[in-house]
Amino acid sequence: MKKKIIRSMSLIALISIVFSMVLSGVVSYYDSLEIIKRSTAVQSEYIQNGLLDGGDYLSRIRSAGYGTSMQSVRVTLIGSDGTVEFDSVADVSEMENHSDRPEVQAAWAHGVGESIRLSDTLNVQSYNYAVLLEDGRVLRLSVGMKTVFGSIERMVPWMILCAAAVLLFAVILSTYRTKQIVAPINSIDLDHPMENDTYDELAPLFLRLEHQNETIQEKMEELNRKQNEFTAITENMQEGFIIVDSKGDVLSYNTSAVRLLGVHESVGRHHASVLTFNRSLDFRSAVDSALLGQASERVTRIGARSYNLIANPVMGANGVRGAVIVLLDVTEREESEQMRREFTANVSHELKTPLTSISGYAEIIRNGLVKSEDIPRFAGNIYTETQHLITLVEDIIKLSRLDERAVELERAETDLLAIARDVAERLKVPADQGQITIRVSGEPAKVMGVPNILDEMIFNLADNAVKYNKPGGSVQMTAGVQDGHAFIEVADNGIGISEGDRERVFERFYRVDKSRSKQIGGTGLGLSIVKHGAAFHNAHVTLQSEVGRGTTVRITF
Repeated sequence: MKKKIIRSMSLIALISIVFSMVLSGVVSYYDSLEIIKRSTAVQSEYIQNGLLDGGDYLSRIRSAGYGTSMQSVRVTLIGSDGTVEFDSVADVSEMENHSDRPEVQAAWAHGVGESIRLSDTLNVQSYNYAVLLEDGRVLRLSVGMKTVFGSIERMVPWMILCAAAVLLFAVILSTYRTKQIVAPINSIDLDHPMENDTYDELAPLFLRLEHQNETIQEKMEELNRKQNEFTAITENMQEGFIIVDSKGDVLSYNTSAVRLLGVHESVGRHHASVLTFNRSLDFRSAVDSALLGQASERVTRIGARSYNLIANPVMGANGVRGAVIVLLDVTEREESEQMRREFTANVSHELKTPLTSISGYAEIIRNGLVKSEDIPRFAGNIYTETQHLITLVEDIIKLSRLDERAVELERAETDLLAIARDVAERLKVPADQGQITIRVSGEPAKVMGVPNILDEMIFNLADNAVKYNKPGGSVQMTAGVQDGHAFIEVADNGIGISEGDRERVFERFYRVDKSRSKQIGGTGLGLSIVKHGAAFHNAHVTLQSEVGRGTTVRITF
């Protein structure tokens, strides 16, 4: 802009100089021409008077040097027939007839004539003034003078000198003025434009800047608000959330994505590829499908967890602009689904076994294949299987009610030590049969709970301790309060549980030794009822066991 201003001012100065010089040359030319005309007319009067005196007046004119210089007067006397009788410069014998000269013809017609003719030399012309004498002859005076271009040409050197001086002054002045104009603009406080102290012409600019700043501030506040809302939502999501552009580079993500995928938080920064989060085949396939415009949803395993991986494309006017990837931890759902399938299979198996036995005994009796004296034995077997079936169904119902928190019994203050003593009394007969000693110790430990559920939990623990013991073994039941929390502990020195089975013994229908479990009976739901009953009472179950050394289970409320 500075160069444009300097060039503009220099051009204006140059045009002004040229125009002024041309105008001065034209005015000077016409002023000079007017002076010459008046001067020539006066000199013509003098020469006419001199001719009237006779004598050698014309000779004196020649000797005086008329017409020898460009601006001197050339005197010519032309006869009535156009023949040149006298010329102060040239030899009349060599001059042609002048009857065709326009000024001569005008003098013959009107008494006075004049003309301007260019000479053979460029930029030089002559002014011719002719007057008709009384004797019919014509007296002509010619004065040489510069043309308009000749007048201007004489001014060219001065024009160049003046132009150089003016151009230099224009450059200096424009540079100075440009700095004066630009300096306030460069020093403008864009954040507070109305507080700037500059020339008035910038006031509209400051008003627009002020309005623009207000608009930008409002937009920034709205953007920050939306960004904070977006961050608050995504950061509080349990689901992993990743946004990528059309090239697969990460634009945004939340901490849950980092946590679920098990990567460092700095991995996704600086527009890193989404594959830095995970390079598994399922993850890459889902991202690729989304970037091709196809939504994708699948369950994938990452480490020891199961995730529902959802990848949806983000469409724009020109196609796919990016993709949104959501990760949902569905490990519990998958495990629950697996447990449901196992539970269904186990229930079917557990129900089928006693029903098959009952059906077989009944069919034998119906067909008369049993002797009269064997019918009571067969009926007893049917009754035993039926009782096992009833117990199994009751246990399943108990578990279902605990799962759904559908227990309608009221809670009451219950002493765990009292329940332990009652359970020990009820298990005395099977314990004596297996030569097992049951002991109860501790102090009163009262909790707010459902008495029959607490009784069922402690009974199942003690019953297992008796069943899975060895002859001469013992079962120790201890109740008390530790660190302000009531607890009940059942310990035995029986067969114990291997390390691989400890995490699964609380699953429904899971049995460590299926052959032994079949011999001693049971539904395989005892410890599951303990687990769900503890969850119902917000209690915590711990199990310690060693093969051949025994098992200890503690429930802390």
